[in-house]
Amino acid sequence: MAQGQEPQQLPTESVQPLDVKNIASIDKKEVDSFDESQYDFDSAEFKDIPELVRTVVGFEDDPSLPVLTFRSILLSAVFCAIGSIVSQLSYFRTTYAPFPVFFVILASDPLGRFMARVLPAYRVPLGRFSFSLNPGPWSTKEHAIVGIAANAGSQGQWATFLPTNAALYYNITMNPAVALFFGWGSSLLGFAFAAMVRGVLIDDPEFVFPLSLQQVTLYRSMDAKNRPNQTRAREQVKVFWILLLATFVWQFLPEYLFPFVASLAPLCWFASRNHTVNFIGAGRGGMGLLNITLNWSNITSVVITYPYSVQVIIFLAFVLTCWILIPIAYFGNLWGSPTYNIMSNGVFMKNGTVYPFNDLIYLDSNGMQHFNETKYDEVGLAYSGAQYTWQMFMWVASYMSSFVWCVVSSTGIPASRSGKILPSFVAIRTKRNGREWVALTLVPTLMLLGVVVSKTVYMPIWTYFVALGFGAVSMLPMSFVYAISGFSIKVGYFNELIYGYMIDVKGSSRHPLGQLAYRIISGNVWYDARIVLEDQKIGHYLHLPPRQVIGIQVIANMLALPINYGVMRWVIATKFDYVSGKKKDPLGQWTGQDFQSYNTAGIQYALVGPRKLFASDFFRPILWGFLAGALAPVVIWLLHRKFPRARFELWNTTIFFASAAVFYGNLSTGPFTTFLVGTFTNFFLYRYRRVFWNKWAYISGAALDTGFNANLLFIFIFLGTTGAKMVHWWGNNADSVERCFALK
Repeated sequence: MAQGQEPQQLPTESVQPLDVKNIASIDKKEVDSFDESQYDFDSAEFKDIPELVRTVVGFEDDPSLPVLTFRSILLSAVFCAIGSIVSQLSYFRTTYAPFPVFFVILASDPLGRFMARVLPAYRVPLGRFSFSLNPGPWSTKEHAIVGIAANAGSQGQWATFLPTNAALYYNITMNPAVALFFGWGSSLLGFAFAAMVRGVLIDDPEFVFPLSLQQVTLYRSMDAKNRPNQTRAREQVKVFWILLLATFVWQFLPEYLFPFVASLAPLCWFASRNHTVNFIGAGRGGMGLLNITLNWSNITSVVITYPYSVQVIIFLAFVLTCWILIPIAYFGNLWGSPTYNIMSNGVFMKNGTVYPFNDLIYLDSNGMQHFNETKYDEVGLAYSGAQYTWQMFMWVASYMSSFVWCVVSSTGIPASRSGKILPSFVAIRTKRNGREWVALTLVPTLMLLGVVVSKTVYMPIWTYFVALGFGAVSMLPMSFVYAISGFSIKVGYFNELIYGYMIDVKGSSRHPLGQLAYRIISGNVWYDARIVLEDQKIGHYLHLPPRQVIGIQVIANMLALPINYGVMRWVIATKFDYVSGKKKDPLGQWTGQDFQSYNTAGIQYALVGPRKLFASDFFRPILWGFLAGALAPVVIWLLHRKFPRARFELWNTTIFFASAAVFYGNLSTGPFTTFLVGTFTNFFLYRYRRVFWNKWAYISGAALDTGFNANLLFIFIFLGTTGAKMVHWWGNNADSVERCFALK
């Protein structure tokens, strides 16, 4: 761009990423003025760019704008620390609301501008590393790099999963150095895996990354050059803060003062002493039929960020799980019910008592861990409740479906598109330095190898290399789904199954913590890779130098993990009885539900082993999940070919299976309310009130998420640390906050 030339003005609001490939023509008058005169969108270099991207993303660039500065690095560190605290707390809760990057985007901009006004233009003399405290006006690229750092630093908590389960279930205090190096290695491994698919998913505009596109919209709307309507911008900021403060105040009711409103169970109100009706209507320990929640943590901004087609799939999966399968099992005494609690993700002996998994582990004189076959012959198989059991089936089906869906979906993408690089998007791309990527691969690989070799994570050394292979192979299909829909697939239990078969040899450690370590390396690092790709797509859209984007992501991960670890130790010290399951949290939130699921999987797949598990009639049907996951995408693809106008391509089987695998045992309130709100926002408003939706949707979602997280942080700092407890009253009944008294 020539010096002094004003960049092309693009719309200040985004359009929802619904059905990218078949998106209807967008009326530019509805989304602000859009001057296309400077661009020939019928030309070869633009024809492959989805109209959605053309409406939001700018094609011009100013390479002189600063990116990594003292200001942006300082703000990155601050917001990274806040995000790591909030996100780590959420992992111990039943409901999880991710740290809202929209808050960072909105809060960091005025702070950056303030620093640009008050900091002196002093150059710190450090030789080749010299830098200026104030290199000039605050730039949109500095703004974006802060959001990228905060997003990266608030995601990976792999330094905490192993020590958490070690403390909760095995009375083991893991060495902090082992935990941190395992966490750092796992996080950096995500960068190596992301690098393998980057050339396809980042360079190809067909893969829009909806969440990245939404953030780009907000960055551009806040950039002074792209704000033709200053009045509108001020209105949006004003409404954002009003909603944020209102949500912050409101959340004290469902979270602390008046938890009754967090799960409104109308069926219980009319038959509070009828066990059957209570089970059907209760959102805590029941089906949650017609249950309404007024707690934003049970809803979150997915009602805005997920395309409506995805929301429909998720809700139908919930209906299948909670409103069809659960009552069939519960009232029909099927799949182990009622012997094994259908609403539990724990493990049981055949008679329904708690499984004594610690008794199956013993140490020899050399400190080596062994499996106690004699004790196992006494206690028998490790059983699980019906909901958790079919969850295994759904996870296996989802994993297989992701590979098949990737293949059949690619048939609808022209081959010439794959790997195509458009000049308009890569004008500022730096030449990749192969040595840097090699370093990003070797460092975490060797770091993790050192931890595994130390035998402190109970994982056989040779399985580590298998884990690397499986993690690399699964990157493309799982990233493919996320890049198109914004839906993040969970890894599920396929990797545990493989691990269980591998260690089923004499002399191998069968400790459940080894299975968890294998799961993180072979699968869970995908979550870090997903964020790496999402943020790199933002950098791609905003013309940020790739090396600087990667650099700030690495720094953010290194900074966040010690903070994650510190927060984890605090939760273990203050909430141990709740998250370990020794006591029941009356609010149903501090349950450590995810960690218990990890432990159950470790017991069944590692300690007991899949050979014993699937030799039983109880667990053998789970193996049919492989076939279901492989066939379902093919059936949908054939239906789409046969009936193209029926829009079968919207029915993503991978998302359906993954959603059906979500465990709702402790808390089934939320999905029904989420679907109602999502129908209003992303169907009615998006389709019939597009101007209103464009103006307020993302701002509102960001404000609501931010208000909830701010409240959670306040309760953590000022109430959690003081041990303050709310007295029981009508709205916080000691027996049942939902007033479903016959449920027990």
